[in-house]
Amino acid sequence: MSTLPPCPQCQSEFTYEDGALYICPECAHEWPTQPAEAVEESGKVWRDAAGNILQDGDTVTVIKDLKLKGGGGVVKIGTKVKNIRLVDGDHDIDCKIDGFGQMGLKTEFVKKV
Repeated sequence: MSTLPPCPQCQSEFTYEDGALYICPECAHEWPTQPAEAVEESGKVWRDAAGNILQDGDTVTVIKDLKLKGGGGVVKIGTKVKNIRLVDGDHDIDCKIDGFGQMGLKTEFVKKV
């Protein structure tokens, strides 16, 4: 006897599990095995180069010399960046670095202090 739920569309009892989905072979309906609330809770998690979870307002250190596009110059290894803001986009961190101004950094080039 199957312990899988019946299809919510056609009530067929012949559903099967394929990865993270239940599938009905009779009407071809697919639905997730996890409730929608559990998926939404996780959200995006930003991690630094060492795998530590980053949050808005954290202080990080640059772990590699970073050449700046356009204006020239280099952000040196060990530069501390205070009060970061995490964003979605091509760069994960918006911040202000003393001597350079507003800048976008990637999380793979920083380590949480």
